[in-house]
Amino acid sequence: MMVRWLWPLLVLGFILHPAQAQEQTLTLLTHDSFNVSEEVLAAFEAETGITVQILRSGDAGTMVNQAVLSKSNPLGDVLFGVDNTFLGRALDADLFVPYESPLLEQIPDVFRLDPENRVTPVDYGDVCLNYDKAYFEKAELPLPESLSDLTKPEYKGLLVVQNPATSSPGLAFLLATVAVFGETGDYTYMDFWADLVANDVLVTEGWEDAYFGQFTAGGGDGTRPLVVSYASSPPFTVDEKTGEAATASIVADMTCFRQIEFVGILAGTPRLEAAQQFVDFMLSPAFQEDVPLQMYVFPVHPEAALPEMFVQFAQLPEVPVVMDFDRINADREKWIQAWTEIVLRS
Repeated sequence: MMVRWLWPLLVLGFILHPAQAQEQTLTLLTHDSFNVSEEVLAAFEAETGITVQILRSGDAGTMVNQAVLSKSNPLGDVLFGVDNTFLGRALDADLFVPYESPLLEQIPDVFRLDPENRVTPVDYGDVCLNYDKAYFEKAELPLPESLSDLTKPEYKGLLVVQNPATSSPGLAFLLATVAVFGETGDYTYMDFWADLVANDVLVTEGWEDAYFGQFTAGGGDGTRPLVVSYASSPPFTVDEKTGEAATASIVADMTCFRQIEFVGILAGTPRLEAAQQFVDFMLSPAFQEDVPLQMYVFPVHPEAALPEMFVQFAQLPEVPVVMDFDRINADREKWIQAWTEIVLRS
């Protein structure tokens, strides 16, 4: 797959004048879950003369917070990994300069949330509950079929989630609960979280620790068989001998949140043209087809081929939670504050 896509690097628009390119280093500020195949990145560097330095800064929420705090002296030239849950914070802080990639016209409008093109969509995924198949089979425990099921006694001490103040999957899950339970009435999202606390929910700062550290099927010494992750995570738990995935996702209606990730050029970069070339690169078939097996998510390019393992084991919910971007931006901090009071300070 990689070899077939090396030739389009010369014709898809993100390489403008490779022969005239000056050697320079571009710093990519991103989250801990970012990854790209060495050969794909090396092809970009070879054709452009741009060396990419990757600066990982924790989970997405932490990364955005750092970018805002360092705005007067940016930590990098390009930022990747801000998603639709934290996007408003980044745009309000004027972190990015507009850039409309020539490849953007190939991307469906549903992913293009900023009409000013200050950010460019790169990938998407559905934040869902993942479960350890072996644990539930051995315990003869039925799977939760709704978010409200998580508060039942049989699931006590089984769930690990992420802090929505620092983690984009954590915030996505919080938004799903707001959408499902609402803010008014006899039983609100705050009541739901209070019940989760009573049911011994575990909170981590980011996805990496939750999935690889606390989840029973994450490869570590975790004790929690339920984790907030992605519906596209199960392909990465496939056993080579059996050909079966150790995990699966719960994709029942209104249990998953649709998340879109973006890349943006940080204001003040002295390497504007190189940054634009890197944005083009992230929309190229080479990068888009590399996304699934590197970052557990779907590419936004509709013609990007998916690996067979991804097709077989990744799941797409029929009815995910989709929340209006303006509403998220208006009420995000209020919801996070209420969550903090209920979950961390109770």
